[in-house]
Amino acid sequence: MAWDEWEQLKSEAADRHTTQMRLNQLPADPGGGGGGQPDFVANQDDLGAVGHEAFILHDLLGKQADIAGAGMDKQGAGSTMQAAGELKNHNFTFGFALETTVSVWDTQLKSLLQACAHISNHLDYSKALHAKDDAQVAISLHNRDGSAVPASELNKYFT
Repeated sequence: MAWDEWEQLKSEAADRHTTQMRLNQLPADPGGGGGGQPDFVANQDDLGAVGHEAFILHDLLGKQADIAGAGMDKQGAGSTMQAAGELKNHNFTFGFALETTVSVWDTQLKSLLQACAHISNHLDYSKALHAKDDAQVAISLHNRDGSAVPASELNKYFT
């Protein structure tokens, strides 16, 4: 390739392309994968409602599903464990099975209670954190006259 031919090709290429950067991309997906509309929206009220329901479930499970602690005697054994002990004392294998059932139930109940508490606490924390963040952003964004900058004003910087 001759030098003048190289220069001609460079000149033609420069004429075809602008100096702006161009990114290759897929067209916007109307199903929510980048079409401009958010896929998932969680409002503060929604988070609060789910957290409240998790709190109510935690409370109800703690009061009504505790078979290991129901009817406790002086030694701290619930009525079901007392029955299992009596059955074992009389050489009934069902006593061992009942004891295992109560143990597994109690373990699963504690796991479920922990999950409910985690959901409730996490959503309460998230709600409070985002409200704090929103307040901080609102404080930091204001016009020169001290008035709040409306969201529509901010939006023009992102589009």
